[in-house]
Amino acid sequence: MADLHWNKAFALEQTAGDEELLEELLLLFKDSSASDLEQLRRAVGAGDAEEVVRAAHSLKGAAASLGIEGIRQLAMTMETDARQGSLAVAQEKLSLMAELLDQLKNIE
Repeated sequence: MADLHWNKAFALEQTAGDEELLEELLLLFKDSSASDLEQLRRAVGAGDAEEVVRAAHSLKGAAASLGIEGIRQLAMTMETDARQGSLAVAQEKLSLMAELLDQLKNIE
């Protein structure tokens, strides 16, 4: 099982210690990540490296701002590979990304 490696202390720093704001940001990320994952799936299926770049970049940025290092690292790897015109990493790691995003449901 993959690990999110969530740094909650970092995320709280980003919200100046506002736990309510952090909860709201996590909820927004959970919602947006579902559409990003669907975009990744469609892009991989269509062989569209540019769309993989866009979806992975979106996931990377949101995860980075919330200190969710596991998703950030994986998204960065997918994005870097896709920028070189390859879908190999996205194809190989799509299920891992889905697993990590599923784990978001359990963080508070």
